[in-house]
Amino acid sequence: MNSRIAFLFSTLVIFLISASIYEIDYQALLQFKSMIMNEEVLSSCNTSFHFCDWSGVLCGKQNKRVTALNNNFQGTIPHELGHLSRLCFLQFGYNKFNGVIPTNLSGCSNLEELELYANKLVRSIPKEISLGMSKRTEPAGTGNRLRPKSRTEPARRFYRFRFCRLTSGIPPVLKNITSMEQFSATRNPLGGSIPNTLGNWKILSEFYSGACNLSGTIAHSIFNLSLLTNFSLPVNQLTGSLPSAIGEMLPHLEFLQLRDDMKFIDTLKNCSRIKVLHLINCNFQGVLPTTIGNLSDQLSILSLDGNDIYIYGNLPSSIGNLVGLIGFSLTENQFTGKIPSTIGNLQKLQEAYLYNNQFSGPIPDAIGNLSLLTGLWLNSNKLEGHIPSILGNCHHLLELHLDDNKLSGKIPTPLLQLTSLTIILNLSQNNMSGSLPVEVGELKLLTSLDLSDNNLSGNIPSSIGGCTSLLLLFLKGNTFQGMVPTSLSSMKGVSTLDLLHNNLSGQIPRFSEQLTLLEYVNLSFNDFEGEVPVIGVFANARKFSVLGNSRLCGGLAQLGLPKCKETEKHQKRFPLFVILIPVASTLFTILCFAFVLSKKRKSHPSQSSGDERFMKVSYAQHLKATNGFSQANLIGDGGFGSVYKGVLDDHDGGIVAVKVLHLQNRGAHRSFIAECELHSSASNSRLSLLQRINILLDVASALDYLHNHCLPTLVHYDLKPSIILLDDDMVAHVGDFGLARFLGANSNKNSTSGIRGTIGYTPPEYGVGSEMTSSGDVYSFGILLLEVMTGKRPTDSIFNEGLSLHKFACMALPNHVTDVIDDDLLNFLQEDAIATKHTIANAKKMEECLASIIKLGVSCSVDSPPQRMNIENVVHELQHILNIL
Repeated sequence: MNSRIAFLFSTLVIFLISASIYEIDYQALLQFKSMIMNEEVLSSCNTSFHFCDWSGVLCGKQNKRVTALNNNFQGTIPHELGHLSRLCFLQFGYNKFNGVIPTNLSGCSNLEELELYANKLVRSIPKEISLGMSKRTEPAGTGNRLRPKSRTEPARRFYRFRFCRLTSGIPPVLKNITSMEQFSATRNPLGGSIPNTLGNWKILSEFYSGACNLSGTIAHSIFNLSLLTNFSLPVNQLTGSLPSAIGEMLPHLEFLQLRDDMKFIDTLKNCSRIKVLHLINCNFQGVLPTTIGNLSDQLSILSLDGNDIYIYGNLPSSIGNLVGLIGFSLTENQFTGKIPSTIGNLQKLQEAYLYNNQFSGPIPDAIGNLSLLTGLWLNSNKLEGHIPSILGNCHHLLELHLDDNKLSGKIPTPLLQLTSLTIILNLSQNNMSGSLPVEVGELKLLTSLDLSDNNLSGNIPSSIGGCTSLLLLFLKGNTFQGMVPTSLSSMKGVSTLDLLHNNLSGQIPRFSEQLTLLEYVNLSFNDFEGEVPVIGVFANARKFSVLGNSRLCGGLAQLGLPKCKETEKHQKRFPLFVILIPVASTLFTILCFAFVLSKKRKSHPSQSSGDERFMKVSYAQHLKATNGFSQANLIGDGGFGSVYKGVLDDHDGGIVAVKVLHLQNRGAHRSFIAECELHSSASNSRLSLLQRINILLDVASALDYLHNHCLPTLVHYDLKPSIILLDDDMVAHVGDFGLARFLGANSNKNSTSGIRGTIGYTPPEYGVGSEMTSSGDVYSFGILLLEVMTGKRPTDSIFNEGLSLHKFACMALPNHVTDVIDDDLLNFLQEDAIATKHTIANAKKMEECLASIIKLGVSCSVDSPPQRMNIENVVHELQHILNIL
């Protein structure tokens, strides 16, 4: 009887202790909720649910204790979080927290990852944070989602404070956290010196404290951290030198960023694993030592940019020994002399930045040996002589910058036959002469061509109209003559046309009326004659210039030109033919898909009610806005309707897209209903990583069939998530072939007449009239893949000011992929890791898989079509990733 009572009593004690522990977590979370300001992310944080089901809260599978917090918060960090003793991961990066870091976070004795970067936190890193964290071992039943440990292995610490406003230096007391594996405090005004006590971090592999206002010497104990791979301390005020035996002391060093004395280069010869050497904004002075060629042949990135005290003298020929270089940058220094021909030995080189120096002499022919080169920047030097024709061997070259030099001679024809050039060809501010070769028309994918301020002469060849992807065309400051070729009307996407200071004549070409994206045209100081147009770009005096053409007349009143004589207007104007096209009664349904793009509506979309968001526009207003549904305003034409650009004068000149449905075509009505539905609001939260990869593999396999096994090749032309259908077995099917086209002998007839498809998923080349290709589908697939993995649409509001979904993902490669992965997916992976007790090897494999998938999406969605992956290779890569998993 006594033993039974004892058993019941002990059970009750265990229950009460457990309940007490849970209550501590619960109360801490309630206090946390009361002190942060983002109500949307706290909508699930109420007593109707167990706190383990709250948004942003993750608990252990067995003990139901809080192990991780991750969400979009603002306000101050409450000190009650220190009561969460089982908390393993505190991930508050990229939030809006202000105030100080709570000192009693030391109560979180199981804390492994502390991520507070990119907030508005102030004052210091609390020294108390190291208390209670120095000897903790991993308890049973818990684990890091990507770094599981045994019961006795010390928890490895990852502390990230970068991009905050912390001061008062790096606390020496942090030495007690001997399990520190990564420490990052970049771009905090910490000040002070690097404590010598940090040498206690024996397993430290990554240390980042660039731009922290640190001074003094680098603590010698740091060089005893033999596991260090990444060491970054640029833009500080550090002095002294590196130990001569650094190669032996840090045998695993791969990434180095410093601001130090030039002599330290001699000490790096034994760093056999070093891959990245960033020496940006340093205090270097003098010449670059020839020992630069003694660095490891594993070195892939070498940057010596923008030094406060310039590096001068010749570039040593020993640079040719660094055969592993992929990226090489020497910008904004005072290098002189010739570029050594040994640069041709760098067979792996992809990007070379040598601009803003004093290099002279010819461009070495050896550069033509760099077959993998994608970008070459030699601008703003004193280079002279001819442009070597052998540059035509660089078949991967995307951009070439040779401007602001003393180059002369004719433009070599092989250079203009580099169809890989898609970004820019800049030969401006040189002494180039002769005519512009007709081969210029072969640059069909080039977006910017600048030949300004040379001595080019003759007529502008009509073949230039073949540059259908051009956005920017600069031909100013030459002696071109004759009429502007009408073939320029083929450049549907051109936004800037500069013909200033030439000898061009004839009337101002009327093709400008067809170039609807033209934002600025400069025709000044030529010999144009006749009437200045008043439509298109010429309807706004701020968007064009015709100064210095004495024989012009008419135009806008602001120009102050004489009126044109009636005889001139009728004799010299090209004949106009007006064709009246009756609108059939079957085209009676007009749907306005795009709304007025006024700043007011764009900046306050969430405040608009349903009635306010949809304008009431009459048929007469549509007719006027589209200029009678004119062919000039047609921007897309599909099986069920046509889309026109329109300007609504009665609505602040707002630009709209008007769709006219062809109701005589079967299925048009259903298409109308389908297009009225909103994009599914359901998230990817129900899909595991394996399911997502299988879906992507299904879609890629479908495209592979269309592109490589269907005769003739079929291009889908409108791939996006909303047309991917899942059956009961979770097999993905590609639907909606309304815009699909066969490619074959007459593929040139499939050139786009305007932007079709769906914004965000349509490749950029389609927007400027390029032909349909299978690589366009690959681009759309790449964006779809990135959306599936990041949970972000390409049209999300965060993607502005130059940031796109592609760049967002690209910037995370290769070491920060988890920063962009969909939170729901990360939660899946974390729960799975805790439940199955994954090994460290499995965790590393998972990280590599995520990086491989993101890299795949980035490779598919590059702007340049030739650089995108073949869909057949995409299928193989996805299958390989599945096999690893």
